[in-house]
Amino acid sequence: MKIALVSPYDWAHHGGVNNHIACLSKEFVQRGHRTTILAPSSKPAEELEEDNLVLIGRPVPLPLSGSWARVTLSFHRNRQLKRLLDDENFDVLHMHEPLFPVLPLMALRFSKSLNVGTFHVYAPRSRGYIGFRPLIKRWFRNLHGKIAVSKPAAELVGRYFPGYYNIIPNGIDLDHFGADAKPIERFMDGKLNLLFVGRMEKRKGLRFLLAAFARLKWEYPQLRLIVVGPGKIDAPSERILGERHMEDVEIIGGVTHEDLPRYYRTADIFCAPATGGESFGIVLLEAMASGAPVLASDIPGYAGVITEGENGLLFSPKDEESLASSIVRLVQRPDLRAQMAERGRAYVPRFSWHQVASEVLDYYARLSDERAHLRQSGTLR
Repeated sequence: MKIALVSPYDWAHHGGVNNHIACLSKEFVQRGHRTTILAPSSKPAEELEEDNLVLIGRPVPLPLSGSWARVTLSFHRNRQLKRLLDDENFDVLHMHEPLFPVLPLMALRFSKSLNVGTFHVYAPRSRGYIGFRPLIKRWFRNLHGKIAVSKPAAELVGRYFPGYYNIIPNGIDLDHFGADAKPIERFMDGKLNLLFVGRMEKRKGLRFLLAAFARLKWEYPQLRLIVVGPGKIDAPSERILGERHMEDVEIIGGVTHEDLPRYYRTADIFCAPATGGESFGIVLLEAMASGAPVLASDIPGYAGVITEGENGLLFSPKDEESLASSIVRLVQRPDLRAQMAERGRAYVPRFSWHQVASEVLDYYARLSDERAHLRQSGTLR
């Protein structure tokens, strides 16, 4: 098949959705399909070094679910997009966040292919869907198939655009995160390592982990907190660090994709204290694949990945006392840490990109058969 994968996000910055698209493309190509990735970019194509990439539009930052999304508003590129879709005549046009401005939405408007949309985002509500629903609902009807990466993501979009959403989760690179990576040597000194991985945004909840760590450090001096992730630490976290003068907090900053498994392998306990806005727990699965026991806040995107007491523990979000109690439970129970790590590793293979890509291709085939039946019956729109 000829498959176009459309991203609304700046391809020069590989976040979760762009990584999802890149991994799907790789799997599809390995199975003999031809893929083209359509995306905006803040960098020229020659700097991105991808043969199947077509850049359309320049991205601008817009606020989204407690973060910033770099999407294009280049409506003047519509003619270029329409000509590309007409010339290529893709079998499948797979848009990620198909109702986001402006590239996926315009692709959906002009497409004559089998149209599939994957919805990634979760939030308690969406002002964008509320405000623009009257405008975009007519293009929403052009979707022949709808995928959501989790039940919370399906519930969000389904609230404004009711319908059937096929749940196909995000994937992780099991070969990368499940490999026997070498831990970071300077942290292998007998202390018990807590690990945080995430962007330095308030919704990632680092301040609650720092507050819980401050509660425990006096009673458990063997604890160390390692903080990994790009960006500037949010103001509440900076204030906690400044006021409590904590020792053994290591702020690493961003690390390469190649080095990230080493930090997971260094962790005795992985902590994910996000306060909301997470549709899926990718970092939880990465930690599990690396053999780290997981603590996570009890928010919809994480609760769908964690089975309490089996492959992780859940604590109340925005509650440093609940988080501190969960940490103590694992500090005092090395046997439980080992059991959760073993069960976590047994759980993650269902999220391999090989499995996810197979489910997506099977869905394409089902939709194609349904469309052929409608064409034969003369009811195809």
